[in-house]
Amino acid sequence: MEIKYPEIGICGLSCRLCPMYHIQADSKCLGCKSEERMKVGCKFITCAIKNNGIEFCLECKENESCDKWKKHREYGKKYDTPKCYQRLEDNIAFIQHNGLIKFQEQQKIREQLLKDMLSEFNEGRSKSYYCIVATVFDIDGLKNAIKEAKTRSKDIKDIKQKSKLMHSILDEIAGKKGYILKIRKYK
Repeated sequence: MEIKYPEIGICGLSCRLCPMYHIQADSKCLGCKSEERMKVGCKFITCAIKNNGIEFCLECKENESCDKWKKHREYGKKYDTPKCYQRLEDNIAFIQHNGLIKFQEQQKIREQLLKDMLSEFNEGRSKSYYCIVATVFDIDGLKNAIKEAKTRSKDIKDIKQKSKLMHSILDEIAGKKGYILKIRKYK
């Protein structure tokens, strides 16, 4: 089967905003439906792609009654893995309303904003944090935050100080908007 959207997870997550997608090493993940991940598999790859020949759970005629997908979505409302699930339901609704092409376009914008943060404000310890930010912030708010951080840090040479400034700007916005900028761990 031809995979048209390797950077969009079968369940509706954006691979472009995952920390593993932005690793600069052999262990870099190229997306949930990349050749490497397809070999490893997961319950969604097996069910959707291998058993049903579809690329997304949304395309399945049983998606509304599927226990696997329902449990995954319920888990995502409360918890994360190394990947942020906070917007999974929003992603699914966006795809249903606007289609995959529009979703992909939106995720490419988010990815570029993430790359901007990683290249200008990552002191080597903030990749996961910036991935969460790129996932949960609205695009215009994120653009404005990056612009503000670039303006306020133009005379700062130390990357740790630049990162600290960026974190403070993002944390302030998150506090006002109620965004959670950490991995929500299962207890």
